[in-house]
Parts: sequence; structure tokens; C-alpha cells
Amino acid sequence: MKSFVISGAGSGIGRAMAIRLAHAFGARVFLLGRNRENLEETKNLLPPGLEHTVIACDTSDAKLLREKFRANGLLESNLMGVIANAGIGGVNIYGATDRWDEIIRTNLTGPYILAHECLAALKKSNVPYKHMIFVSSVLGKMGVPSYSAYCASKTGILGLTRVLALDWAKDNILVNAICPGWVNTKMAKEGLDFLGSAMNKPFEQIYKEQMELQPLAKWSEPEEIAALVEYLVSPVQRSITGQAIDINNGSMMSQ
Repeated sequence: MKSFVISGAGSGIGRAMAIRLAHAFGARVFLLGRNRENLEETKNLLPPGLEHTVIACDTSDAKLLREKFRANGLLESNLMGVIANAGIGGVNIYGATDRWDEIIRTNLTGPYILAHECLAALKKSNVPYKHMIFVSSVLGKMGVPSYSAYCASKTGILGLTRVLALDWAKDNILVNAICPGWVNTKMAKEGLDFLGSAMNKPFEQIYKEQMELQPLAKWSEPEEIAALVEYLVSPVQRSITGQAIDINNGSMMSQ
């Protein structure tokens, strides 16, 4: 049976991708995340009878991740693709309470480990082309005040994408990143709340102002991001690799 691994699958973009890929490909989905309850909710939204698997863990813990994959038969699952979507946001300020290590470990080290712990299964898969998708961000291409760790982690993802695309091409593994902007998720709403608080503006006002900065004057829905990922991991996609694909309502063009 074909399968996918999706981290950060308990909500938002990760949940939308799990639903879309399970239905589109009739595939088993390995749902990864830190919150088991959220992962179980996602699992209940997937097509029954496909042995979808919940794995509650921190993807930056290589030993635990390896054990979980071994216990749940990842190597025997005919892995089509891996989507490294898990991430955290928010500000970090240098000093005693700096969140730099936490954000970098979750957003960059975790995807790096996940990719390599899935490599053996990707190589063994009998599909002609396999896929590794990293979820970066428009902030991987631009800066935001007080978001040094987040921006650095998402920029690092773009470098990781290019290197693995070269390293893994010989095994027909296509490696790409996607760069969403504002997406209608809990993380985005928290980001808008932070901006609003910093500027002493209500959510409705800061939302309107931020959307007006986008050429399409809106944010994306998680299902739109999932639709792009569906194409990138589909059998007809055999040529795109090493790319950072913008899906952010025109807020970042050809950087």
C-alpha cells in the first residue's frame, strides 16, 4: 500500500494535507505531531480501512523517531512521499529567555532528522519517483522584526532543500520546499494577535491592514496549500526538484 509521512498533522495545513493525500491516492498516512489528541482527530477525518498511523513524538528526537517508524512498519509501507510540515512561530529576543534554540530545533533540525530517518523507506519504495516536501515560509525570503529564529529556520529549510535535491536525485527522490504566506491557521492568528498587541490595534484592524499588503488582499486556506502539495507528490510530477515554490497571494515574487 502506498503511504505518506506528514509531520505537524494534528491541525491546520498538516491536517488538510493528510485529508487530501489520503483521498487522492488511497494512501496510508503516518500522522506525526506532539499532540496525540489532535492527531487522532485528524485520523478520524481520513478514509477508513487504510491503517492510518498516529505517531505522537518530537521529530527532532532521532532515536525515538526511528523506534516509532520501526514499530509501525514504515520500511514496509511503500513510501511515496514525506512532508515536513511541523513548526512553531513567534518572536525571540536575545537573552536569558531567548527561544532561538527551541525554534531552530523544531523548524530546521526536526525536518532534517525526519527527512533522513525516512530516507531508507523512500529508497526502498517501488514508485518511480519519490518526494520530499519541506514547508518553509515567505519569511524564508524576507525578514520580520523580532522573528530572527523563525526567519533563519525557514531560510535554512531552503538551503536544505537544494542540497538534498542534489544528494538524492540519483535515487529518483525529488526534493522541494513550499513558501506559504498568511494562511488561515491558529499560528497565523497568533501572529496577527502579536502584531495587533504591539501596535495597540484590534485583531480586525490588523488583519485588514496585513491583507491589504498582499496583492490578492487575502490569506490562503489550508486546503489551497494541500492542493499544491498533492500536485508536487503526484506521479505526473517528475521534473521539479530543488525549488522553493511561492504560494502566498503574490506577497513574494521571484526572489
